[in-house]
Amino acid sequence: MQFIDRAEIEVLAGKGGDGIVAFRREKYVPAGGPAGGNGGKGGSVFLVAMENLQTLLDFQYARSFKAKNGERGGPNNRTGAAGEDLYLEVPCGTVVYDKETGEIIGDLVLSGQVLCVAEGGKGGLGNKYFLSNRNRAPEYALPGLPGEHKLLRLELKLLAEVGIIGLPNAGKSTLISALSAAKPKIADYPFTTLVPNLGVVRKPTGDGTVFADIPGLIEGAHEGAGLGHEFLRHIERTRLLLHLVDASSEQPLSDYQIIQQELIAYDRGLVERPQILALNKVDAVDEATVEAIVHQLKHKTGMQVLPISAVTRQGLDALMQQVWSMLDELNAVR
Repeated sequence: MQFIDRAEIEVLAGKGGDGIVAFRREKYVPAGGPAGGNGGKGGSVFLVAMENLQTLLDFQYARSFKAKNGERGGPNNRTGAAGEDLYLEVPCGTVVYDKETGEIIGDLVLSGQVLCVAEGGKGGLGNKYFLSNRNRAPEYALPGLPGEHKLLRLELKLLAEVGIIGLPNAGKSTLISALSAAKPKIADYPFTTLVPNLGVVRKPTGDGTVFADIPGLIEGAHEGAGLGHEFLRHIERTRLLLHLVDASSEQPLSDYQIIQQELIAYDRGLVERPQILALNKVDAVDEATVEAIVHQLKHKTGMQVLPISAVTRQGLDALMQQVWSMLDELNAVR
């Protein structure tokens, strides 16, 4: 399935039905008496968050959506039927913007959450509404009002507690496959991962925590270089960042600093997000090299450095203990 995390759509709510002019045809009722019914309300357009959806792909093929119009009023004071509302399903994590103003209309996070994005027009008033002592036989009615018309920008931000970040080939996809049942494409060249991968990692208690492998961060990602600009937004919802550095890299410290600078440049408080630093692929270098890199990173960053190998699973138990501990601390201060 193709991963699409942005879409632009047009939504048009239904027009309200027209009120009508009508009179009762009853004996002993002067001038028949006004009996024109009101028009029905136009249908509204709603977005509904669905847990089983992972992409905005459907909106790549259909971009314009219209709810039904309300029906005109009827004689004998009958109100016209309301137009049928239109419900559009989107993935959980979809942020809805007014394309023209840039204003956030809503953020659909919870499964089943409903957001009205275009309100249906009110039905027009029939001539019965205008009956008064001065006018016992009004001969006018009001038309229905148009429904709201909006251009929307939809952006999907993945809902994951832990975001795995690092330069291409740091082993992010291998790690998420080792920790969960996710089966991302893995190969030994940059940008193997073209879309974010989600994996559910089980805690010792049995509860699941969603991890996201964020692809393609390189120097200049915040300005659109590589793939990072496309996917940096997916880090925004994560509560904890797991930063992988490749032990087989020629400049591990520089690799770490590049990612940190991208988080700073992208802003939105990402660099302040709690982080765990892990040195991956320690199976690919000798023990002395691992110790030297760990010492260098710890000295320059002031962080604990966990040596791991996603391939051989070395150090993964210690890594996950650290992850669960930090998530528990974050939950405690919520």
